[in-house]
Order: sequence, then structure tokens, then C-alpha cells
Amino acid sequence: MHGSATNGAVGSGLDVATLREVEQFIYREARYQDELEYDAWEALWTDDAIYWVPANGGDSDPTREVSILFDNRARIATRIKQLHTGKRHSQTPPSQLRRIVSNVELLDGEADGIGPEGDIRAGANFLVYESRERGVTLWAGRSDYTLRRTPDGLRMAYKKVTLVDSDRPLYTLAFLI
Repeated sequence: MHGSATNGAVGSGLDVATLREVEQFIYREARYQDELEYDAWEALWTDDAIYWVPANGGDSDPTREVSILFDNRARIATRIKQLHTGKRHSQTPPSQLRRIVSNVELLDGEADGIGPEGDIRAGANFLVYESRERGVTLWAGRSDYTLRRTPDGLRMAYKKVTLVDSDRPLYTLAFLI
């Protein structure tokens, strides 16, 4: 039973062990993005992954409305290959990045975040500091994740990044948001 003392939970029923595992996964993903470890970041995805950055807020339908980014697993791989070529001029030289991730929480109405299919739903706020020759840009938003347990550990089956100012003209997002 979720919430018992034997699984690391406290009185509220929160599964502390799962929360810590999810936090460590999200922090590792952020480090891979900031340090341009493209292959390590790509390896965090499942084969059926969806990576979505909506335009004009987070309540749009990516199949009917324009998105900043709406990638399946094959498109994620293509994006990484493009970054490896060194010919993605919007990232020449590459952005210097650091992100702060906070407010990590398990979602889905249960304290363990585990949905009906066994996937873990989680969310986190972020602030990305991007330094480029044009100056400094701050990117703030929220990431919502669906994480899946695999023999190699947690992997992302879904990531939605809702930018605070997605309803305004944006600089290029040529780095991994």
C-alpha cells in the first residue's frame, strides 16, 4: 500500500523514495541539457516519446495549432544529429546555459504520481539562464513529465514545456529547453 512507512513515505502518503528518484532524474536531465551532453540527453527518451513546447500557452492542441516544438522520437533523434553537425548556425557558438529546477512534484492525484498505466507523472518549474553573443535571455516555465520505468532506469515518455512568455515573440530556441 502506498503511504506505508516501509516504502519511505511519511504521514501524508507521499512516496518519498519515488519523489527523490524523480527529482534526481529531472536534475540529471537538466545537467545534460546545460552541458550539451546531447547523446546522454537523447538516451533519456522512450521509443514512443513526445516532446512538446506549445505556443500561446499550455492548453492548445498540438495536432491542430502551431507549436514551438512538437517532436516524436524520430524527430528528437534528428534534432540531436543536427546539433552534432556543428552546422546549426543558431548554436554556433553554443549557448552557455544554466538552469534552476524547483517545485518538483508527483502528479496524478495520488501521492506516488503513478498513473493507471504505471507511468509516473511529475512536474517542475524551471528558470534557464542563456548567455549568447546577443546578450542574456531568461527562460521561465514549467515542465510536465510522464516517466516510465525501464530496465535502464527512468525514461521520458512525454515532456511538455510551457514557457511563461510563449504568447510573445521569442528568440530562437536552438538549445534543448
